[in-house]
Amino acid sequence: MNSKNLAKYIEATDGISKPWLLVQLRLKKLQERRSDISAEEYITELAELHQDLMNLGEWWVGIENEVF
Repeated sequence: MNSKNLAKYIEATDGISKPWLLVQLRLKKLQERRSDISAEEYITELAELHQDLMNLGEWWVGIENEVF
């Protein structure tokens, strides 16, 4: 699945309110740009994505059935 298809899926399923899907979209876009950017830039952006994902924490605890 490419980033355009993933974005359409996120829109169609009201996934804009699901932060892990937005991180996944950002990761897909970064993967698609990998050949156009330097290795250092790729690693930096990947580290930022990882940190953003870790910052989500365990927000789903207690509402698993509603969000997954």
